Amino acid sequence: MEPPISESQANLYYNSYYLVYAVLPLLKLLCLTVIGLILAHPRTQLVPKATFKLLSKLVFALFLPCTIFIHLGETITVKNFMRWWFIPANVLLSTAIGCLLGYLVAKICKPPPQYFRFTIIATAFGNTGNLPLAIVGSVCHSSDNPFGPDCYTTGVSYVSFSQWVAVLLVYTLVYHMMEPPIEYFDVVDGGGEIQEQLPSNDLSRPLLVEAEWPGMEDRETVHCKTPFIARVFTSVSTLSYSSIPDPDSLEEASAPTSPKSIRCLAEPRVVRKLRIVAEQTPVRHVLQPPMFAILLAFIVGMVPPIKSVVYGKEAPLEFLTDSLNILAQAMVPSVMLILGGMLAEGPNESELGVRTTVGISVARLLVLPLLGTGVVYLADQLNFLIPDDRMYQFVLLLQYTTPSAILLGAVASLRGYAVREASALLFWQHVFALFSISIYIIVYFKLLLSYV
Repeated sequence: MEPPISESQANLYYNSYYLVYAVLPLLKLLCLTVIGLILAHPRTQLVPKATFKLLSKLVFALFLPCTIFIHLGETITVKNFMRWWFIPANVLLSTAIGCLLGYLVAKICKPPPQYFRFTIIATAFGNTGNLPLAIVGSVCHSSDNPFGPDCYTTGVSYVSFSQWVAVLLVYTLVYHMMEPPIEYFDVVDGGGEIQEQLPSNDLSRPLLVEAEWPGMEDRETVHCKTPFIARVFTSVSTLSYSSIPDPDSLEEASAPTSPKSIRCLAEPRVVRKLRIVAEQTPVRHVLQPPMFAILLAFIVGMVPPIKSVVYGKEAPLEFLTDSLNILAQAMVPSVMLILGGMLAEGPNESELGVRTTVGISVARLLVLPLLGTGVVYLADQLNFLIPDDRMYQFVLLLQYTTPSAILLGAVASLRGYAVREASALLFWQHVFALFSISIYIIVYFKLLLSYV
């Protein structure tokens, strides 16, 4: 094709260039999703649900850790660790801005009172793991991609670098925001068998529950399905807390018996309450296969003598990294097949309401990306970003663009709260995201590549 001559022809040529390179990757992912939907659809039942659950466990325990270790370990250095600081900071920023948007949605749309906090966290916490990795993998699949020959390695490294912050947020902010409301728990406790429970049979659980973090719902703690924090920090006496554990009872076994020692070990009441809550936060569950892969990539990648043995064409352990790379190539298609299987189950009945569901989806998929574009532009102007690294900026923008994290479904199941609402919301968000992500990726390509 001959290069355009006139200015109008040049504009038309480059506009079609951005459109092709933005839409084609999403069409590839859409095809994989549709294949998964067809395979898992109840009318066809070509592949049973048990197979998709097994595939999700393979992604979580094998394919995703291999992808992280191969690409993050190869690119991470002490210098890069310092240069990439804005990636985890951006996850925190996007979550904070999302919380503010979620609060506005809750105030405007007025969901049922027991789902007020769910509305906030569903708007705030997006998918920063599997879906961005799939998008980056699809964008970088062709050799003539606009981000250069190292597109996939650097893109996966940037996405993986944000994972540890996202996982910490899951087991702290998201875990506590998804605590059953104390008033709702009291009604349930006094009224009989009203509390929402998923069947104990593994095959009867929705695929949503295990689509991104398999086994989370099996790691129950003693108080995970009770409004423990509300019990710790409230002194309301009008409600019945017969089945909610008293936080003071948690310390009786280890409390000192001597009055003198009690006075010596006394601590402020607020500090004691915060300590009790911290002790009941299941941060220990953070150490899962993807996190182990991140930590191992940091250790190997930032120690040059070890790195030279593992990575590189002449490395003694090149055969090992090549084997892991073969496994890592199954990650993107597996993730999209699982997403298709999740959508095949359809939306569950929800008490959240159409108005709130639409409000969360609009805020998360349309408004937040606009605000995120402003944040990334401002960070670039303040020289917080790596100069002229378009993939770096693209990954930062993706963190504002994805739908709510599928992990919300697993946390909802773990806490026994808003399970059906999370399932329905995630279904509709991922359907709408097919269009919103397509639009915004075209915009991002236009903004990023027009300056190359």
